[in-house]
Amino acid sequence: MPTVQLTAQKFRDEVFDYTAEKEWKFKGNQPAIIDFYADWCGPCKMVAPILEELSNENPEVTIYKVDTEAEQELSAVFRIRSIPSILFIPMEGQPMMQAGALPKGSLQEIIDKELSPQK
Repeated sequence: MPTVQLTAQKFRDEVFDYTAEKEWKFKGNQPAIIDFYADWCGPCKMVAPILEELSNENPEVTIYKVDTEAEQELSAVFRIRSIPSILFIPMEGQPMMQAGALPKGSLQEIIDKELSPQK
C-alpha cells in the first residue's frame, strides 16, 4: 500500500480532529505512521523511499506524509521544529514523535514493538 499524502482536513477526518477533541482519540482502523517532511530537506528525501518500502512490507500499518510547507497548520499543532519528524500512532495509547531520519531497521523495530496488531 503506497504512502498517503495528508492535508489538515484529511488529518481531521481520518486521524484525529484536534479542533473538536481535547484528548487524543485516534480515528484510524489500523496503526499509522505520519512522516512530517519538506521537499527541500535532504534527510527527508533519504527517509521517503524507506517509508515506501515499509508501507509495502507492512500493509497492517498506514503510512501518511505531511508536507510541512503546505500544511503549516498541522506543523503548528504538532510543534514540528525539525524535519523529518515521524509520528507513530498505535491503535491504543498515545502517539510517539521521533525527530530525525531513522534507518529502515529502526523504523521496522518500532513497527514490530509499538504498532504491530499482535501486541
